[in-house]
Amino acid sequence: MKTTYTNKVSLAPGETPANSPVAVFSELMDFLIKLLFNLGLLRKDFDYHVIRASMVIVYFFFGYQKWFPYEAHTLIPFVSNGPLISWMYPVFGLQGASWFLGVSEWLFGALIFLGFWNKQLGVLGALGSCVTFIMTITIIPFMPDGWNAAAGGFPAMQGGVAFLMKDVVFFAVSFYLLKQDADRASLSNQIVKGL
Repeated sequence: MKTTYTNKVSLAPGETPANSPVAVFSELMDFLIKLLFNLGLLRKDFDYHVIRASMVIVYFFFGYQKWFPYEAHTLIPFVSNGPLISWMYPVFGLQGASWFLGVSEWLFGALIFLGFWNKQLGVLGALGSCVTFIMTITIIPFMPDGWNAAAGGFPAMQGGVAFLMKDVVFFAVSFYLLKQDADRASLSNQIVKGL
């Protein structure tokens, strides 16, 4: 005996196709999408500019806090357990490492900001941002007490690991900006060479 399944949804008694929940949802979504277009939120490159602006803001605040001793002390478990950044303490010391990170974050944020007008500078900022977040993501496996033992360990993250997970998204955003700026810089160079 062969059983077949279909994805057909039958209407409830008294329902017509026009007032079914699926039809109502579809109409609401059409309205919402038209509204977003009319407000200009879905126009070309708006998302690209919002992402760039958000990274500039993040780098401003992250860089700013690195100038204070409270942040230098907060960074100890992160920097000392980072396989790609633990060299900073012997080279710069506790506060010096924090300042180095702050300068780097402000530099990359400034280059990303300048990318609004100069895509080549945007490429440099996004590339530096990608490297930054690769360095912080590599801390995750080495962070002590990063996985909650009472909840079974991995993937029940806690503390510093939970904080570092945001860097996976920041890396993706940085890579998006890198690709967009490289494409636009390349296109701009092709146009100039074609003249």
